[in-house]
Amino acid sequence: MGRGPLPGLLRRLSDPEMEREARATLTRLGADVPSLRRPVAGLSGGQRQAVAVGRALLWGSRLVILDEPTAALGVRQTAQVLELVRRLADHGQAVIFISHSLPDVFAVADRICVLRLGSNAGDFAVRETSSQEIVAAMTGSLPAAGAM
Repeated sequence: MGRGPLPGLLRRLSDPEMEREARATLTRLGADVPSLRRPVAGLSGGQRQAVAVGRALLWGSRLVILDEPTAALGVRQTAQVLELVRRLADHGQAVIFISHSLPDVFAVADRICVLRLGSNAGDFAVRETSSQEIVAAMTGSLPAAGAM
């Protein structure tokens, strides 16, 4: 009876197997996490984001939602997170990237959906828009003639 309350339904976790899977996922994402044994609290902001995304992928998530993932990060860590988002997209992963940083959005997005006061203020293809047009949608103003 020493197998627990649900014999045959639950499998025992293997530390080496978990480490192999975690390392393979982080490597696929191009994430530089020095030690899988280090507590997440001891990682940089960019490394924390990579671990969160890696966890979502290991759980089989078909969509990754990143809400302000570069907020409060330094330049180097921001670059790491943006590269992580690009890699996800390159691997066919669906990503929703929520940010107020237009340079970050333009660096990784295919489409931009602007929400203003709880409503859709516009849906734009990145290749066919400008930051001025996005700001106009965000603020509810129209761009000046010729500003686009």
